[in-house]
Amino acid sequence: MGVPDATDATTADDASDPELREQHAQYLERFAREVGERALGAFAKHAGHLIKKMSFEEFAPAYVEYSELLATYRNSVARGDTINDIVLKLLRERAANLVLPAPTL
Repeated sequence: MGVPDATDATTADDASDPELREQHAQYLERFAREVGERALGAFAKHAGHLIKKMSFEEFAPAYVEYSELLATYRNSVARGDTINDIVLKLLRERAANLVLPAPTL
């Protein structure tokens, strides 16, 4: 199975996953605190990126994708692999979309 992207539909397993639900609740709190109150689906500027306030259905695949990308990145760093600048840009962009701090390099 490939890495899901933000356009994939949320599965029934995602919808009942308590960790994803908790991560979404934390995301909504971060969004309100760092970006401001916005309606679901509204766009705002954060960390130099235009981001959308995501519903759970949008958030779940985006969070899974980011988590998998971050794990791959950290494994690559631990192995001493050369990291392409595009990978870092992608990680920073995904972190901004989730209103998370950019990963430390």
